[in-house]
Amino acid sequence: MKKLPALLLILCCTSLIACSKGQEINGHNIRTAFKSVKALKNRLSPEARIEFEVSFWTLRDSIKEEKEFLNTVDGKKPEEVIALGKELYQQRKNTGFTGYDKYTSWEDMITQFSRERIDQDNHKGKNKEDPKDKANEVLYKL
Repeated sequence: MKKLPALLLILCCTSLIACSKGQEINGHNIRTAFKSVKALKNRLSPEARIEFEVSFWTLRDSIKEEKEFLNTVDGKKPEEVIALGKELYQQRKNTGFTGYDKYTSWEDMITQFSRERIDQDNHKGKNKEDPKDKANEVLYKL
């Protein structure tokens, strides 16, 4: 009976240790990195999600070597990836990187991407059937 509390304590500690990496990117391989990014972005607010996605893919675009990229993002939290993305944006902006000349700042670029995402979502919504229109639908049973 004395072993049961000790066993429960050990199980609780190991489960807490296992869950502590839930907010970090798993850079073991490219597949696990993409899976963890997908899970992480679903936990973020819409504003932070876009900023995180842009930062992650900007880093991926700049670091062509897969091993080096995985070492860069492995164990990083979304806030750290965003900080790296902002830093890379500023470096590219200072060197005259094509495509960044139309944005005045990082925040301006994120705002533009947010607007584009909203427009895409609105466009997708128009193609779906509206349940309110079911009342005006005429079906003939022949």
